[in-house]
Amino acid sequence: MADKDIALMAHLMRRAGFGATYEELETRVAKGYEATVEELLNPESQPAIERDVLMRVQPQWVSQAGIEGQQEEWTFRMINTKRPLEEKIALFWHQILCTGHAKCEYPRQQQIEFDMFRTDGFGNFENLLQGLAKDPAMVFYLDNCMSHKDAINENWGRELLELFSLGVGMDGHANYSEDDVKEAARAFTGWTVTNSIPRYPYGKYEAKFIYDNNDHDEEEKTFLGETGNWNGEDIIKIIAKQPATARFISRHLYNFFVADEPQVPAWENTPPLDPEMIKALEDEYFRSNYDIRSMLRVLFNSDSFKNARFAKVKSPTETVVGTMRLVGDFDTPKPGLNAMVLNIRYMGQDLLNPPTVEGWHTGREWIDSGTLVERINFTADAVGNTSLPGVRNIVNRLGSEGATISSERLVDGCLDMLGAYELAEETRTELVALAQSEGELRTGSEEFAPRVGQMLQSIVATTEYLFN
Repeated sequence: MADKDIALMAHLMRRAGFGATYEELETRVAKGYEATVEELLNPESQPAIERDVLMRVQPQWVSQAGIEGQQEEWTFRMINTKRPLEEKIALFWHQILCTGHAKCEYPRQQQIEFDMFRTDGFGNFENLLQGLAKDPAMVFYLDNCMSHKDAINENWGRELLELFSLGVGMDGHANYSEDDVKEAARAFTGWTVTNSIPRYPYGKYEAKFIYDNNDHDEEEKTFLGETGNWNGEDIIKIIAKQPATARFISRHLYNFFVADEPQVPAWENTPPLDPEMIKALEDEYFRSNYDIRSMLRVLFNSDSFKNARFAKVKSPTETVVGTMRLVGDFDTPKPGLNAMVLNIRYMGQDLLNPPTVEGWHTGREWIDSGTLVERINFTADAVGNTSLPGVRNIVNRLGSEGATISSERLVDGCLDMLGAYELAEETRTELVALAQSEGELRTGSEEFAPRVGQMLQSIVATTEYLFN
């Protein structure tokens, strides 16, 4: 069984990042758990990806005109970043504050939105919503550029309340009414974008948010019980102070970082799995003036988080990125990058292109008979490749323990190296028997590396390895 400090650090790095090698875990344990949490929460303390350098070797990423190149770049960033929580928080918001390539006026705008998630996603939630309401990708995606004072489009107003802030309801009660949707939509009339004019040979200019005062509904509005000549900023201010907003954000943080909750549409009539943890996050939301970083600090340092190992099914992105970080592949752009990235799509998560504005259903809904095969094949192929640097490190580390190692140690050592995983006793017994059936484990033999690779493959094919 793995050292308790290593196991806890592995858990933190899977949730607040995309996993870590055993060597990184040892370094972080020496630094300390709370110090590591602070480093993750303050990503600017670590070097950023040098995007200008990447553009020299991947020129197709420059224009950002197609989804494949954008998916490649983001996946590459997640694999190689020194700021794992920065990318994880961008993924968190992308799964909630959704825009999609299938309805995108200019794909580059989504990347600008993700940059906003990276920088503002740790901060004040009200400010994040204000930025989102003026984000050209979102304005176009939810048709607010088609909403006029004499012909209101309710798409943005409805999704702002239902999916981005309040949620339909909580504790068996609705959080807003149809009238609130209409009044919110009225308040956002005149919020539109300029056209992203083509300019060759360098690609389009970026679209910009503009406010058209002549197209704004200046009449009095009543929203969530408050009456005034509200504009969009006022609507968001009213939303941010609602108890329902604190509950909505707290449940999303818990669902993404701690343990799989029921799906979002059930939240109105389904209480949280951990009411005490949700209450602590709600309290911190108001105490910190809606600060997401402060809520995450409470979450990561809580017993609820620390005791929730393997309580979440890995998303496709976590599966692919975590595997690549573990085996040390694609640390530079190279042929095969797109084929690797497409595995995320094949497992059920088409990054930048969610199936609806609701995003993806998570937890056990990530797994079906087809996506399960994709997961096992992908991870087994990677960890069984003993030529990859991360796998070689695992082989060398186990090989340094003596001239021979026991079958039990092979199984437990591989579990440790994969991130302090645990197996049901029946499963572990079967893997020990498999190792014993192959004969003595001599670390200096030519057969040792393939046998380590085989054991790693056997572990990643277990049910337990589906969980984070």
